[in-house]
Amino acid sequence: QVQLAESGGGLVQAGGSLRLSCAASGRTFSMCPMGWFRQAPGKEREFVAGISGTGGRTNYADSMKGRCNISRDNAKNTVYLQMNSLKPDDTAVYYCAAVYSGAPYYIPRSRREYDYWGQGTQVTVSS
Repeated sequence: QVQLAESGGGLVQAGGSLRLSCAASGRTFSMCPMGWFRQAPGKEREFVAGISGTGGRTNYADSMKGRCNISRDNAKNTVYLQMNSLKPDDTAVYYCAAVYSGAPYYIPRSRREYDYWGQGTQVTVSS
């Protein structure tokens, strides 16, 4: 069993920054691709960013490209999402997710390819 716990969400003004963290426990974390997704009220859960198991490859949604950076520290079993220049449209619950059944270098963009999910952390961007 894997547990993922997000933290770092909150209320921020437009143009501000937040750093989300996701701590993993329960199974070997290193070599597992990780992703961040978000879900706004009434909308589908969408891919934000992903990182390969070693951290050498990353992938970003077009809406966040240039405004966020995903990274990981395998020694701490933690993945991070640094978000800058936040907009009100970025308001959502942000979830981290882990892939344990796929290749370590492949970063899925579909939520159906992720095996474990955290409970989410709320990000609210005020205008």
